[in-house]
Amino acid sequence: MSADDRARRPSKVGDVLASVLERAGLTDRMAQAQVFPEWGSLVGPQIAAVTEPVSLQRDGTLVVAVRTHGWMTELSLLEPELLRSLNADPARPPIAKLRLVLRR
Repeated sequence: MSADDRARRPSKVGDVLASVLERAGLTDRMAQAQVFPEWGSLVGPQIAAVTEPVSLQRDGTLVVAVRTHGWMTELSLLEPELLRSLNADPARPPIAKLRLVLRR
């Protein structure tokens, strides 16, 4: 196989996507977004039952919808502990803070 043939071989979609995300500066945000599917195992079933992560802001703030004002108060006190749990994976860029909003 010549060098020209290798240069014309198609790239894997995953490789192309990873390259595009990296050039766009989105690789870290995609890694941070892994907390969405892992939410229940990261915060535990009791907290997961009354919360839902809804968005991730550019500054690393995770917006979390909370069912009641009482839980919002409780979770604001637990924020340092929750952040430790969310940031336990050293391979994932850390979540900077939580922003709790009342679920409508």
